[in-house]
Amino acid sequence: MHDGRSIIDTDVLELADRAQARRMAIRLTGQFLGEEADLVARGKEWRMEVTDGQGLILFRLDFVVTNAAAMGGSVEI
Repeated sequence: MHDGRSIIDTDVLELADRAQARRMAIRLTGQFLGEEADLVARGKEWRMEVTDGQGLILFRLDFVVTNAAAMGGSVEI
């Protein structure tokens, strides 16, 4: 995960295919959002990258909270 700093998870999950890896990444992201909602709500952009065994990035999930124009643009909490 990257949010201005990088957190590399060295726990290896062997999954059947990329579709299963994508579903697992979404589940783990949901857990993170539940546990760290304040960090995400502050408007700080962050992403999760999913790699294969050789470190090749297979896909990434990007998150940022952006206020609508009526709210004045950036998020303040």
